[in-house]
Order: sequence, then C-alpha cells, then structure tokens
Amino acid sequence: MLRARFTTEMKEAMKAGDKDRLATVRMIQAALKDRDIEARGNGKEPISDEEILSLLQKMTKQRTESAAVYEQGGRPELAANERAEIAIIESFLPKQMDETEMKAAVEAAILETGAAGPKDMGKVIGALKGTFAGRMDFGKASGLVKAALAAKG
Repeated sequence: MLRARFTTEMKEAMKAGDKDRLATVRMIQAALKDRDIEARGNGKEPISDEEILSLLQKMTKQRTESAAVYEQGGRPELAANERAEIAIIESFLPKQMDETEMKAAVEAAILETGAAGPKDMGKVIGALKGTFAGRMDFGKASGLVKAALAAKG
C-alpha cells in the first residue's frame, strides 16, 4: 500500500513541478530499494509496510539530528532543508501518538504481556512495536515502559 503511494506521490510531484517533494520521495524509494535488496540477499521477502514505517521514522530521526548539527554549525539554510525533508517524510507516517495515548498503550501492553518488572521490558516493547509501528516514538515509549516497570518491580 505504501509503495504504491510513493509512486503516486512521485508522479504528482513531477506534474506539479515540486522539486523538493520529488527529490525526497525519490530518496525514500532509494532507501526502500536498498532495504529490499538487503532482505533479498538474506533470503527474505521485500520489507513490509510496518518495516517501511520504521524506515521512515529512522529517516526522520536522522534528519532531525542533522538539522541540529547544522544549526550548531551556523548553517541555518541546511537545517531548513533537513526540516523540509522531515515534513515531507512525516506526511507518509500515520498521526503520531501523544504522551497520554502512549502512556495508556504502555499500561495496556504491560497488562497484556503480564510484565512484572524491568526484566520484561523487551516483551512489552515488542508488543508495542507489533501494534503501534509508525505511530509511536519508541525512544520515548522506552522511557515510559522503564518507569512503569520500575514501579511494578
């Protein structure tokens, strides 16, 4: 489903003459192709929509870090380019969960997995990734899971 959307978006960007969007969608497709080739080399199927969402989140995180480095280095024009790419990449991601939704999801995952303490953190994160891939910032979720499990254990 996402693969077809990338192709459609690329065609629309070409027709509209939106060079920035076109370049970013092409970059996404190149990263996707790299991951597919890597998977095929390991004897696996092309990556799933869940894995594509994870790839998009990783690309967003990389650009956020790059923008911060450019800002510190006195290159605001490069930071602005990174932020523009982030906005385009995020347009393909589902709406991100807010803090309240994340806390509720973490509590539900802890109950669902029967996690009793910090040693069960991997089990809880695995359950969250299976359910909320692409919608949850797992860096933030990790801290919430750790805090909730520390309170239990």
